[in-house]
Amino acid sequence: MAKKAWLERNKKKQETVKKFAAIRAELKAKRDYIGLSKLPKNASPTRVVNRCAMSGRRRGYWRKFGVSRLTFREAALNGLIPGVTKASW
Repeated sequence: MAKKAWLERNKKKQETVKKFAAIRAELKAKRDYIGLSKLPKNASPTRVVNRCAMSGRRRGYWRKFGVSRLTFREAALNGLIPGVTKASW
């Protein structure tokens, strides 16, 4: 499990992105890069990290399922993900 501080920091970044989304879009349309640089760093959506919904892990994240590869494997083997079965040939 990821540290609680990392998860909270990521939530804070997501809130900041939402807060400044309209302003960023307006400044980008005007091509006002000086104005963009004056916004907070965390207002940029690229600073938000995809994290596993269950464990909070950021590496090996699968967008389709919203979990990391390790959590996905455990859930798939336990039959918690519908339509996913272990391959055998």
